[in-house]
Amino acid sequence: MPTDDQAFYRLSPFIQDYIYRHKWTELREIQIAASDVIFNTDSHLLLTSGTASGKTEAAFLPVLTQLMSTPCHSVAVLYISPLKALINDQFARLDDLLQEVDIPVQKWHGDVSPNDKQKFLKCPRGVMQTTPESLESMLMNKKQQVISLFCDLQYIIVDEVHYFMGCDRGVQLLCLMERIERLAKVSPRRIGLSATLGNYALAEKWLSSGTSRPVATPVFSSGKIRIRLALEHFLLLHPEVKDGDLSSADMDYFNYIYNNSYGKKCILFSNAKMELERIISTLHELSEKRKDEDVYIIHHGSLSTTLRETAELAMKNASFPMVVGATVTLELGIDIGELERIIQLGTPFSVSSFVQRLGRSGRRGAPAQMWFAIREYQHLTNEVSVQQIDWEFLRCIAIIELYTKERFIEPVALPFLPYSLLYHQTMSTLYSAGEASPAYLATMVLSLTAFRHITMEDYRELLLHLVEIGHLERSENGSLMIGTGAERLVNDYQFYAVFEAPVEYTVRCESEEIGSVQVKFPVGERFSLAGKTWEVQEVDDKSEILYVAFVGGRSSNLWNGSGFLIHTRILQKIRDILRCEDSYPYLQERAISRLSEIRSIAAGSRLCDYSVVKLGGNDYCILPWLGTRAFITLLFVLGGYGIEVVNKYVPYWFIVRTQKTETELFDLLYQIKTQPVNKDDLDIGKNEISGKFNAFIPKNLLQKQFRTDFIDLEDMRNNL
Repeated sequence: MPTDDQAFYRLSPFIQDYIYRHKWTELREIQIAASDVIFNTDSHLLLTSGTASGKTEAAFLPVLTQLMSTPCHSVAVLYISPLKALINDQFARLDDLLQEVDIPVQKWHGDVSPNDKQKFLKCPRGVMQTTPESLESMLMNKKQQVISLFCDLQYIIVDEVHYFMGCDRGVQLLCLMERIERLAKVSPRRIGLSATLGNYALAEKWLSSGTSRPVATPVFSSGKIRIRLALEHFLLLHPEVKDGDLSSADMDYFNYIYNNSYGKKCILFSNAKMELERIISTLHELSEKRKDEDVYIIHHGSLSTTLRETAELAMKNASFPMVVGATVTLELGIDIGELERIIQLGTPFSVSSFVQRLGRSGRRGAPAQMWFAIREYQHLTNEVSVQQIDWEFLRCIAIIELYTKERFIEPVALPFLPYSLLYHQTMSTLYSAGEASPAYLATMVLSLTAFRHITMEDYRELLLHLVEIGHLERSENGSLMIGTGAERLVNDYQFYAVFEAPVEYTVRCESEEIGSVQVKFPVGERFSLAGKTWEVQEVDDKSEILYVAFVGGRSSNLWNGSGFLIHTRILQKIRDILRCEDSYPYLQERAISRLSEIRSIAAGSRLCDYSVVKLGGNDYCILPWLGTRAFITLLFVLGGYGIEVVNKYVPYWFIVRTQKTETELFDLLYQIKTQPVNKDDLDIGKNEISGKFNAFIPKNLLQKQFRTDFIDLEDMRNNL
């Protein structure tokens, strides 16, 4: 690797001047390593390092140097971000860097005026910053202009690579990059940036998809990571505010949040918008009662762009430390200034989410700080042992331990059969072409690397189905074109996005709030939440509330619980935590006490010693210690043996009712673990992997996708 001086003197003079003006004392190791790859190889580049570690500069400094030495005749650098706010943030930084040279930077998304876009199309040069949705629109509506826009494209920079991997939006982006490269006949180098990657090999495979170039991933020391953590647990007596007053337990919870955030510049992260709104509202009230300055603002995806930008500016520029409540909208690297602390309300979605959120604080040498406030509702006296355990509390400890002790981050599973995306890219390709023969369409779409596992037979079935439902029509010469059944859909700007913004429905049983789900279950449908089975009595679409009644028996829908996947490694760590007597220095007084209680419950019921625990009568509790996919796979396999599941809390435990003895049930689990199972023999019911365009896909293909991309027999066997 070159030295600091060697890397510095290879940079363009205007960049050297920029470094002097901003009083940088040296280039960071990541910037030296990136320069080495860009200047001395022809490889793609994957840069992974913590938030605010200089990744963006590491990519752009050598790339812009190359542009100055070899001018291009089109857009030279295509920067792709998951968020318009990130683009706006990076635009300001690049504009400052490039103010003295003739390399234009052009934002291209829905908030940019048509006039600005039209001017750029007449003379496309320099750097274009955009989102996958804007690229999709461009390919559909400006196919010929795409050629002139990108005919000399040298680099594609993908920010927040971890965000795109393993989701439909990431598959869309891979397709878009390939389509642009084919159309413009270019082979740009790709640069991926990420603060959160657990498996470099998978990320390299994703980044290089559809290309023949290798990926270089520099490894460098990031120095000793300084972290300050605190985790407190609260047992709340009432799940909602009654008669306008907070209980003493509620007050303890809100005072903890207030006392640890007021006077500090920080983000309060919540996993649910509704919970966030209630908490910020209560903090407003506490500010008023204490006669403090009200410093609490809010930022989430349901707010208007103007309100979100106002919150971002307030965090950047306020003279007094502000506190912003946010969901995933601030998990990525939008610049809101230096933060002193992160407060996490509830358990993060994953280790990856924890690392991403933790990285928002601790800049300029200060330790990263994250305080957790975990709340649990009082348990009923007739609950069995597994229901008396706060599994989310244990999961939070497991997440912290896995990262701080082992640097574990969940690997991302790349989809094999993304049928929803197949529909989308088929319609997009056909729209831009006007019409095409089935053979030509199959050649153009199935040759995209993302669809390499989809057979010609499956694609033919999809096309015939789309003709049948009116989404495709045949012309007189046998070509296909967009049908009347899809015209409105494809012509709507929302078609460019392949994701659906999840709507959270509050779940209420009479006056008691149980929690929230991201699925609008219809009246009569049963689902599990908080370890119990509920039946929907009424749906209030306007207020987004499901009114339910508690019922016994088996839930007819397996998509319940968190709505996100939990890795098996986390379940194994939870079991380790229950088995041992280790203390954790970040646990505070209530959390220490609650962990001790939980360990006593687990020891008394021998939950960690046996997979099968007899509860009484014909009921047994099974704790498989498996992640979400393997856990649900086990439920399907047991269903094939006629085992009735009467209650479950995915992926922690489930209760079965059977005439079998404890020994016979254990022997059955051992048989499942050791004997082959055919995925095609499993009765998976109506379950499918969510997809925006699933309504237009043949049901048998969706079932095939579920069996291929969700069912995980290997994980189930290896870890049961």
